[in-house]
Amino acid sequence: MKRNSRRNFLRGLGGAALALPWMESLSAATAEPLVAKRMAHFYVPIGVVRRGFFPGEANDVIPKGNLGNVMKSLGHQDPTLSVKPLDELTPTMQPLESIKHKINLITGMDRTFQQGTDVHAQCASCYLSSAKPYTIKGTAWPLNRTLDHIVADHIGKTTPFATLEFSCNSHNDNKESIYFDNISWYGTGHLAPSIRDPRKMYHRLFSTQEADRYRDITDLVLEDAKDLTKDLGYNDRHKFAEYFASIRTIETQMNRLEQMRSELAKVNFDEPPEAYLPRGEYIRLMGDLMVVALQTGLTNVATFMVGPERWDTPYKFEGLFDKPRSHHQMSHDQTRMIDDLLKVDRFHMRQYAYLLNRMNAIEQADGSTLLDNTLFTYGSGLGDGSTHQYNDLPIIVAGGGSKTKSGLHINMPEGTPLANLWLTQAQILGLPITEFADSTGTVQQLFV
Repeated sequence: MKRNSRRNFLRGLGGAALALPWMESLSAATAEPLVAKRMAHFYVPIGVVRRGFFPGEANDVIPKGNLGNVMKSLGHQDPTLSVKPLDELTPTMQPLESIKHKINLITGMDRTFQQGTDVHAQCASCYLSSAKPYTIKGTAWPLNRTLDHIVADHIGKTTPFATLEFSCNSHNDNKESIYFDNISWYGTGHLAPSIRDPRKMYHRLFSTQEADRYRDITDLVLEDAKDLTKDLGYNDRHKFAEYFASIRTIETQMNRLEQMRSELAKVNFDEPPEAYLPRGEYIRLMGDLMVVALQTGLTNVATFMVGPERWDTPYKFEGLFDKPRSHHQMSHDQTRMIDDLLKVDRFHMRQYAYLLNRMNAIEQADGSTLLDNTLFTYGSGLGDGSTHQYNDLPIIVAGGGSKTKSGLHINMPEGTPLANLWLTQAQILGLPITEFADSTGTVQQLFV
């Protein structure tokens, strides 16, 4: 491998490796495509409070009590197709204000529930599969090979990792089955296991072998990087310094959370010690790792699960509540917990906005940003956490650059399958396919 290659890996003692982001000083030395297309999915469990997320539903009546597995829409979205500018954001979407020109709100997307499995487990595990109900033999799940792996077969052939699966479920109590805690599958019954520990993900991305027994990985790589910086211009030296500063920050955050977990383990809590780890910091740390992996070309396809479905073990939503709370339990008392649930929805949206802004600040070879070259989708397998509805799901599509329109609220006709969006994304990323799962067409309004 040539030293002056954009994909050059700087190797330290014992095999430590870090990939470099694009730098204009070195771009002439490579014949590779300068800008790769990428896809990432940001999955939020338990749905959302509709009146906070969806335009026009602020005054909807909230159902009383636990409605169980009711598949009923609370919304008043137009049942016909409509496309209009995304001008005023709803309260839950307010954290996206600074980046709203690069997002699309897509409403009216549905999935069909297949009777025979838990509503929460199916909404998560089948979210990126959307297989036609009752067509997958030998299983109760409408679960087939998920979109991320199908896309990776096309755009992930040359990356070290075809796909990466991130999860922000820090608990180890095994409350539920794998179907509640994973959205990525190689195929029916074949899980693509997510990584939940930031340190394990860091080691997977930047393999250190025996090196980290002696010195941390960033020190090793910086030693080998000294000669490279001599070949860089002023702007690239600044970019290089920023990049390694971000890696150093990730290491510091990991060390802090690990020390906190160790101290909490010594105390007898009613809740698991992990419940007291700061939730936002944990999510952003995992998100930073995902952004670095996409930035450096370690992968072009990633899934990011903010939390598991129907997991009653509490989390510490720092800045929201005085003690750990269970998102799932709150969702079953939406009438009384409405204000707290709206806070959790907005908390999750802030984490999504954080990652969008991080990606939008990273420059690519052609002057565009990492976000411009990534289809980064926010979504949930439930349209409402209280009624467990599978219709009118909360979906936001960010990025896509010159391939997609942006700044729109696209309301699809009633009954439009979610798979139509997945087919659209596959085509935007260059896949020569005309159908996906139970799709009936594409979201033409997204295409430029």
